[in-house]
Amino acid sequence: MRISVVIPALNEEATIADVVAAVAEDNPDEILVIDADSTDRTAERAKHATVINWRDILPEIPTRPGKGESLWRGVAAATGEIIVFIDADLVGPRPGMVRALTEPFQDERIHLVKADYQRSINGQPTGGGRVTELTARPLLQLRYPELAHIRQPLAGEYAIRASTARSLEFVSGYGVEAGLLIDVAAAHGAGAIAQVDLGVRTHRNRPLAELAPMADVVAATMLDRAGVDKRPALSSIL
Repeated sequence: MRISVVIPALNEEATIADVVAAVAEDNPDEILVIDADSTDRTAERAKHATVINWRDILPEIPTRPGKGESLWRGVAAATGEIIVFIDADLVGPRPGMVRALTEPFQDERIHLVKADYQRSINGQPTGGGRVTELTARPLLQLRYPELAHIRQPLAGEYAIRASTARSLEFVSGYGVEAGLLIDVAAAHGAGAIAQVDLGVRTHRNRPLAELAPMADVVAATMLDRAGVDKRPALSSIL
């Protein structure tokens, strides 16, 4: 199977070169860095990948802010049968991610493969992934119990069949991973989703002021998929 790696990037000059180098060790058929108008040296430091400005993919469609927009345009640009998404802000990435995430597709019933890992924070191997633990996983247990076993529902490292990706809606912002997870399960069943252990992962840990809006977007996406309008629910509580 032809494998495309899509790396969404916005001002990730500190980490993008190492991420591309780690991905390249697995010899995918193409590595696409989707640059969302970075103002730093991201594009220059990703020179060993194919760097595409997101405005150059489907240029007739105006861009919208958000990670999901980069992923959606990356899918449009990719030529592989399997698309692997890798976050650009990984610290100390190691080779093997692409190989591990694509192996389960030998089973034709698998449509989505999520990474499972420990999230490090402040030098400790666990304790990261606050939006995951405080927002995403509790909502999965409440609204989507068949997906409660997915340990990293918001993981930015995952793989999907290109045909499946092109049949789904990508929300533009940080709810994209939650939306795709729920939508794949709705279309193909929870058994179509596999997990692979990638060990310990370190991302850029964001301050609480940045995590709160991310949690709101993730919750809104998951509630929308469940057919719940969160605004009346909140107003009734208040």
